[in-house]
Amino acid sequence: MQDDYIRRILGSSVYDAAIETPLEKMGPLSDKLGRAVYLKREDLQPVFSFKLRGAYNKLASLSADERARGVICASAGNHAQGVAYSATRMGVRSVIVMPTTTPSIKVEAVKRLGGEAVIHGDAFDDARLHALKLCEDENLVFVHPYDDPDVIAGQATIGVEILRQHPSGIAAVYVPIGGGGLAAGVAAFTKFLRPEIKVIGVEPNDAASMKAAIAAGRPVPLNEVGIFADGVAVKQAGEETFKLCQQHLDDIVTVSTDEICAAIKDIFDHTRAIAEPAGAVSLAGLRKHAGTLTGPGAAIAIHSGANINFDRLRHVAERAEIGERAEAILAVTIPERPGAYRAFIQLMGPRAITEFNYRFAPGTNAQIFVGVKLSGGDAEVRTIITELEAHGHRVLDLTDNELAKLHIRYMVGGRVGGLENELLYRFEFPERPGALLRFLEGLRSDWNISLFHYRNHGSDYGRVLAGIQVPPRERAMFEAYLDELGYPHWDESDNPAYRMFLAASD
Repeated sequence: MQDDYIRRILGSSVYDAAIETPLEKMGPLSDKLGRAVYLKREDLQPVFSFKLRGAYNKLASLSADERARGVICASAGNHAQGVAYSATRMGVRSVIVMPTTTPSIKVEAVKRLGGEAVIHGDAFDDARLHALKLCEDENLVFVHPYDDPDVIAGQATIGVEILRQHPSGIAAVYVPIGGGGLAAGVAAFTKFLRPEIKVIGVEPNDAASMKAAIAAGRPVPLNEVGIFADGVAVKQAGEETFKLCQQHLDDIVTVSTDEICAAIKDIFDHTRAIAEPAGAVSLAGLRKHAGTLTGPGAAIAIHSGANINFDRLRHVAERAEIGERAEAILAVTIPERPGAYRAFIQLMGPRAITEFNYRFAPGTNAQIFVGVKLSGGDAEVRTIITELEAHGHRVLDLTDNELAKLHIRYMVGGRVGGLENELLYRFEFPERPGALLRFLEGLRSDWNISLFHYRNHGSDYGRVLAGIQVPPRERAMFEAYLDELGYPHWDESDNPAYRMFLAASD
């Protein structure tokens, strides 16, 4: 199977549409990690993503009769633009089915590139099923985003370029994984030509479908998929890509949202380019994993794409310093008396306070939500906590608490008295008309909404925090309603940040 793929890769037709992208050294990060770090700049492709390679190679492999029929795909992102661009270059009709949640910037990009955008369904699976139906009804050729040998071979040309551009020592290549087409192709070619080079797959820790597949020995669906890095938010790895990744990948590293945001910042600081979250996933994995590499050689990350909505940058900027471990978020109990705040700041010494949230509450103690600038990472956080506790303060480290970072920091001071049976849930609502109404209509009239906080950062989903009063005997019924609703959700009722800042007071 590997020999067949090598022939496909070396015979692939991508350069009629794609360009050979540069391999750029990241000086500051190289100095920081003590190893040469390079970035493969796939954001410089005509559609700002590597997906063009696989799409064009697939279309180039079609017969004249197949091209005359036209092609179709289901995609809300970079694959859609790659197929539309490639088809237009070849004079082939392209139909792109996109769910209603697709941001308008991506729909307009597909139209501008010559594709016929068909908007259908509330989620990607709805769009995929509709695309398959149109494929049959109109006798079109389906172009899979990753689980196709010609698509895999086209993506693998990135690996060919890396090995030619950096013929000297390479310790590891870090590759983002969604469905696995890029990782499968790059790993297959790299291991054929330079088996000593480690090929490390990188996935978001809330969308690690390939890691789950390798652990299970077969592709398995994830129950929930986080979609911050929407370009790699795939619920189940492909069959073909799984076989290749299982055989050729050395390891898979998972990264958090904050670590991805820190990598986006690194890319901007060095290149002044802005990566989409999926585009920075591999660099986030490199930052996290490169310290474990043994022996000499460069570490290389693939910057896979730059199709990001501008208003998502607020969220990225907010979380990047936490991802770099350059900021800590703490909840601290101080005395509720004049001068306590000044005494607390004096304890913090010369450290910069990045955020301070407080509201008066009756009692002898006050709860404050504070952000602190760091220069010494996790070790400095431990030092700060030790110093505060030595002076009698209770401290809770919220730096990795998703509820605190998404919602609590904006709601400090919301404690109320006499509130019974409150459950707290965090949701991802699809960003479309009627999503909130559907949620509300399914609630029983005696399940009172006691808290509601909504945030969106230019994504195709909104982050919602809801408090709902549900009697204990009805909680199984409530859980059944949430499962039927189908929105991703997390029970945060026991989250310590909620207990400290928002839960009902006695």
